[in-house]
Amino acid sequence: MTVNNPQIRHFVVAITGASGSVYGLRLISELLRSGERVSLILTSAGRQVMNHETGLEWSAEIKTQRQQVQEYFASIAVDCLAIDDFWAGAASGSAAANAMIVAPCSMGTLGRIAAGLSGNLLERAADVMLKERRTLLLVPRETPFNSIHLENLLRLSQSGAVILPAMPGFYHGPQTIEDLVDFVVGKILDQLDVQHSLFTRWGEDPD
Repeated sequence: MTVNNPQIRHFVVAITGASGSVYGLRLISELLRSGERVSLILTSAGRQVMNHETGLEWSAEIKTQRQQVQEYFASIAVDCLAIDDFWAGAASGSAAANAMIVAPCSMGTLGRIAAGLSGNLLERAADVMLKERRTLLLVPRETPFNSIHLENLLRLSQSGAVILPAMPGFYHGPQTIEDLVDFVVGKILDQLDVQHSLFTRWGEDPD
């Protein structure tokens, strides 16, 4: 799907095999609600973990997956990119998205991005973001971190990536798991300059 309206921003959202696929799904919903265009890259491990955590049964076959995703979000403004499709616009700086978010980001994916590897579309798209000085936002969901994880996180931060761990706050008085998810997704949207009302900000009176 191609959208030529320059006022509509394009975001690439990748979901990897780390636990926490709900962060990526919720983020896509909010981006679509804001009128943005989204390209989803779903790794094989990401699809397996997501199906296990959410009960979804999205296909590995990209055409069927695209139909399932568009039905799930009730929108044609979201597309699915095959992990091995290097013809996708996200693979080139000449067609780079406005920003890319990997949520959740596994330590394996993070390590390969930090090493500058481009073995699949996700890694190549992330490399494009860094080389084009565009926003690459990584949401690691791992605990505890070992020294290799920390070194890779530092290397990516020094290269321009935004590291936003899935660490929900509690000052807004969360009552449900959805509240905790929304806090993290709201923090991601803040970095992308997308307006939202997913949580009560510090100093604000709750509605």
